[in-house]
Amino acid sequence: MINTVIRFFQEDGWPYDQPEGTPFIRLHFQGNNGQWTCLAQVREEQAQFLFYSVCPFKAPEDTRLAVAEFLTRANNGLVLGNFELDFSDGAIRFKTSIGVEGDQLSTALVEQVVRPNVFMMDRYLPGIMQVIYNHTPPAEAIAAIEK
Repeated sequence: MINTVIRFFQEDGWPYDQPEGTPFIRLHFQGNNGQWTCLAQVREEQAQFLFYSVCPFKAPEDTRLAVAEFLTRANNGLVLGNFELDFSDGAIRFKTSIGVEGDQLSTALVEQVVRPNVFMMDRYLPGIMQVIYNHTPPAEAIAAIEK
């Protein structure tokens, strides 16, 4: 499975590296609203491929409840993927994944996991920043994005 993931990134022209001793492939993505790190993970035994967009900044402790509300509102109704917030350190990620047990992972499936992921982080990144840095109420920040 890892070779299929690598082939997708190579064919699509995404520079990547695989830090030694980690189960991840690391990439950097430039969207319209910012730049962030992405992590691709293959779980061979479980026949799963996971892809994460890691928000380029963390939620300070005093904003975590508001960020959690914002991300919960963003997650409501999402069909593919979800935002995650690590309450212990404020890390924010968007995760998409696919299980292929009994089948094979193809580059077309990798693309269907990767592209919506980076689109969603890019779409919601301005709202995350508004909640953290301007203390915009989460409902207001979501309304501005989803109008």
